[in-house]
Amino acid sequence: MSKCKKELSERERERLLVRRASGANASQLAHMEKMLQETKGLLEKKTETESESKACGDTLVSDLEQKVQRSKRDRRNSLHRTQLLESQMKTVRGELVGTLDHLQELRNILRRSQQNAEERDAAMQKLAAGLR
Repeated sequence: MSKCKKELSERERERLLVRRASGANASQLAHMEKMLQETKGLLEKKTETESESKACGDTLVSDLEQKVQRSKRDRRNSLHRTQLLESQMKTVRGELVGTLDHLQELRNILRRSQQNAEERDAAMQKLAAGLR
């Protein structure tokens, strides 16, 4: 019987050790599950942030590409407009040169006419003085 009691008490001790170990394991398991949930949450947040960042980056790239295309179009339009204005300026410059030449010719004609008028006036005054 003492042998049985001894064996029983050994078994009781083993059972207590197993119970303690299982309690510690259960506590560790609960702690590990909690850490796993936190890690999952962080991973999901990071994935969402990366998705948003990528979507934001894609939008930013798309916006920049559109701005570059718009800028190229504006540059081509400006270049065309500049060429058109330069052409018009050359035409106007040519017309101004023609007008200036015409005005100089008219000025010369006016001077000759004034000179002729002065000569006739002088001749008329000479005639009038001779008739007196």
